[in-house]
Amino acid sequence: MNLQETINNLCEELESSSINKQRKRYLESYLFDLLEYQKKNTTETHCPTNFELFCNLNPDSPECRIFDD
Repeated sequence: MNLQETINNLCEELESSSINKQRKRYLESYLFDLLEYQKKNTTETHCPTNFELFCNLNPDSPECRIFDD
């Protein structure tokens, strides 16, 4: 599944009245992260991993630093 499909599926699920509060909170957070990723990476179409999302939101984190030789 690509990024836009994932975003669309999350929006559809969030519109459902049958989801519980915890699931809704999780989906909203995940959707926010994906939308932020999409804003910064306009050419990307693949759905990012959790690590990619984390680094997108926290680029200065030690885990996300890339060192060149």
